[in-house]
Amino acid sequence: MAKPLSPALRLRIVRAVEDEAVEDEGMSCRAAAGRFGVAPSTAIELVSEWRSTGACEAGAQGGDRRSARIEGHAAEILSLVAATPDMTLAEIADHLFKVHGERFVPSVIWRFFDRHNITFKKNITRQRAGSAGRSR
Repeated sequence: MAKPLSPALRLRIVRAVEDEAVEDEGMSCRAAAGRFGVAPSTAIELVSEWRSTGACEAGAQGGDRRSARIEGHAAEILSLVAATPDMTLAEIADHLFKVHGERFVPSVIWRFFDRHNITFKKNITRQRAGSAGRSR
């Protein structure tokens, strides 16, 4: 992933476009982009953000953007599992859909448990007794 432009460079691009002391109107966004070696779309977006908000700071990069929806139901999911430990992921997803109207696939619920370091061990009585060989 590319690094964001430095705040100083962002400000220089905006000043080149907005500065009326250089000329009557300043540079165009495309000319400023060429001068500072950035893409024209970058300069256009910077100036647009400057004109609408008065700031041209870089936004946050990376991170998890999708898990906030299921994390909002964390207490309920954890209490469900505490009350009924043998509940399947599909049953948890079905419960969340019926109660809250939010649809989650089982893999999202699995990643939720993985983030919370909750593991589920297989029941030892369900494992095979031994190898499937011939007996004499």
